[in-house]
This record gives sequence, C-alpha cells and structure tokens, in this order.
Amino acid sequence: MFTPKYPPQDTAPPVTATAPTAQTPAPVQPTAPAPVAPAASNRPTVQLTPGSALALAAGGGAVVLVVGAVLVSMLLAVAITAASVAVCAVVLRSLLNAERNR
Repeated sequence: MFTPKYPPQDTAPPVTATAPTAQTPAPVQPTAPAPVAPAASNRPTVQLTPGSALALAAGGGAVVLVVGAVLVSMLLAVAITAASVAVCAVVLRSLLNAERNR
C-alpha cells in the first residue's frame, strides 16, 4: 500500500547528437549591436506655473481635509457605539441585580 509505483521505462531508442559537418554552416554572430531608442527626449515635460502649483497645493490640502474628516467621523462612530454598549451593559446589570434582591 505504501510502496511507490514507478511508471514503466521508456522504450524509445536513445537520441544521439550529431556534430556539425563542413556542409552545415555555423550560426552567424551579429556584428553590430541593435539600435537603441533615444533616451526620453520625446517625453513631454510638465512645467508648473505659479497658478497651477497653487491649484495643486489647494487640491492636496482639500484631499487631506476630506480624508481626515472621514477618519475622525469613523472614530467618533466607534466611540459612540462603545459608549452605548457600555450603557446597555450597566442597565442590564442593574436590572438583573434588582431582580436578585427582591
């Protein structure tokens, strides 16, 4: 059951490699290197004017403010939920203690 099962041996005849003869031409090595594309000279450059830099800074500031407001509101929601669960636990505990004391 736990002994390995090997596949049957291949019955194909072995392949022998033949050496190139004088009739077979040798592969030709390239003599010149391949042409290289010009180095990023066709890429357009972005030039910031004072107005566009101010707009970019204002946009970044707005993004930071929006993300901060979302994170603070999520933290506030978690805090309110935790406080309400704590109040419910105190009320239930006092109700259960009042039932035991009667």
